[in-house]
Amino acid sequence: MPKYEKLPDPLALEESVLKFWEQAAIFHKSLQQTKDKKPYVFYEGPPTANGKPHVGHLMARVNKDLFPRYWTMKGYYVLRKGGWDTHGLPVELEVEKSLGLQSKAEIEKFGLDRFAQKCRESVWLYKSEWEKFIQRMGFWIDLENAYITYTDEYIESLWWALKRIWEKGLLYKGHKVLPYCPRCGTALSSHEVAQGYETTKDPSIFFKLRMQGPHPQPLSRSDLRERGGEAGVRAETYFLVWTTTPWTVPSNVALAVGPKFTYAKVRVGDEFFILAKDLVEAVIKDPHEIVKTLSGAELVGMRYEPAYKLSDDPNAYRVVAADFVSLEDGTGIVHIAPAFGEEDYQLGQIEKLPFVNPVDLEGKFTERFALAQGQFVKDADAVIIHDLKQRKLLYKSGKY
Repeated sequence: MPKYEKLPDPLALEESVLKFWEQAAIFHKSLQQTKDKKPYVFYEGPPTANGKPHVGHLMARVNKDLFPRYWTMKGYYVLRKGGWDTHGLPVELEVEKSLGLQSKAEIEKFGLDRFAQKCRESVWLYKSEWEKFIQRMGFWIDLENAYITYTDEYIESLWWALKRIWEKGLLYKGHKVLPYCPRCGTALSSHEVAQGYETTKDPSIFFKLRMQGPHPQPLSRSDLRERGGEAGVRAETYFLVWTTTPWTVPSNVALAVGPKFTYAKVRVGDEFFILAKDLVEAVIKDPHEIVKTLSGAELVGMRYEPAYKLSDDPNAYRVVAADFVSLEDGTGIVHIAPAFGEEDYQLGQIEKLPFVNPVDLEGKFTERFALAQGQFVKDADAVIIHDLKQRKLLYKSGKY
């Protein structure tokens, strides 16, 4: 049998290459070779050094490293300036835990300057591990002259850029719907939200909103006899709406339908409900009869009476078309609250809907919604459900 040479130890081989790169200053020489060439600008999205690096960071940074290497080999000068992100909620939460603080008020009592200093110290906790991690993965980047986001120079550069944007007339005031932490009193990034997902049970309610206009229909004599009714009784027509966030119902300003979907007008007892035809059997468990079908496009423009009227805007409380309406859950009619949903907000901008937000920065209802004033929004779910039931606007409820 042929003899094979013993393969080199992968770890030893890796370390020898890294040692060669360092001793021969290979990264520095690669920059010197192209310093007079056309630049390719690369800005490093910096890591936060108060958390340990992991395989997720490895994958992202390997992909990131491909681009500076590629453009360097194409003959461009790619100055790879590293950086350290020293801001953000993860840093503050780490310090809060170490100090035993539970709220924004407790941070202020502790002292903002003292707290900020603790954050500055915390952010460098795993700096050496990050540097070793970056070196071991072969990511060529200048960490000796790295930028640090808490320095005056960095902060002032951001204000300089903001000023230039303002001078060009490109800055405007608007809204952006983001995840929000009422305990911390701050918006959250997608990265911060991803640090802790939980599966929870939320209230699931189907509620009724009465259609406005010449819609009440007289019941037939046979219907009246069967139900012991009286002459003059008229059947009201309601849009049947589903939500798992009852606390957003006070901020409702529109109903969205799929314009190409087929909707049904369903007789249930002495009332008529409008909902997607394909969902009737799943939603309506009482004896019922479909008396009419119509397209979503025919519903657009119809008006309704809100459960809570918090706006006098003439554009509010009408049916609009939206392409995000689905027939997977609910009734095919989506309750729209632009203050509390990204798609809702975008639709509100298109339809010029009012922006109704009766919730403060602590996640509690303000005097604008007196029924639950001072209550945390999730605690107010039960109050709103009870109120809808008392007013006979709740069709059914459960957990989702």
